[in-house]
Amino acid sequence: MDENKLMVDKLQANINKQWVKLNVGGTYFLTTKTTLARDPNSFLYRLVQEDSELISDKDETGAFLIDRDPTYFSPVLNYLRHGKLVINKGLAEEGVLEEAEFYNVAELIRLVKEKIYLRDTRPSRDSKKHVYRVLQCHEDELTQMVSTMSDGWKFEQLVNIGSQYNYGSDEHAEFLCVVSREYGVPETSEVEHSDRGKVLQQKGSRM
Repeated sequence: MDENKLMVDKLQANINKQWVKLNVGGTYFLTTKTTLARDPNSFLYRLVQEDSELISDKDETGAFLIDRDPTYFSPVLNYLRHGKLVINKGLAEEGVLEEAEFYNVAELIRLVKEKIYLRDTRPSRDSKKHVYRVLQCHEDELTQMVSTMSDGWKFEQLVNIGSQYNYGSDEHAEFLCVVSREYGVPETSEVEHSDRGKVLQQKGSRM
């Protein structure tokens, strides 16, 4: 009975030795030595070694004290856990990079720099140029015109400009159909709108 209890206590002690508590900027993180030892060249690997030359204070709970931002430490710890870069919405990649460099996690540094590069070189939605056309047509031509639009043209607006022609006793309404097409251009280019389209839309709105 006593031998069994001794074995259980010994096993529990070994398990407890595997767990590490970190106090990062006042926030506690609980993880394992195996996780922190993922990168043998990192600060965290050296921190948890039995013969570590690092001098690190502990708080009253026994947690290692690290004076860094806990918000940006989470992506670093999660990377060490599963090997993937996950950055929560609202966190700046530069902040994660700063922490990755502080803890000296080489592969994470590479991944964050790659993410920043892709972010900065990806064309923004505002960098696209819209070309507008205004087509004038009769009431009975509308359906055919809208249904035959192709090659990237998209219907934007329909403006009734009233009737300009009378055929006998029938009135045929005239419409302005505004269509647009999007083109990718460098960010320095400005979005251009057809001046004629603006004038015709204003004319239609006054009638």
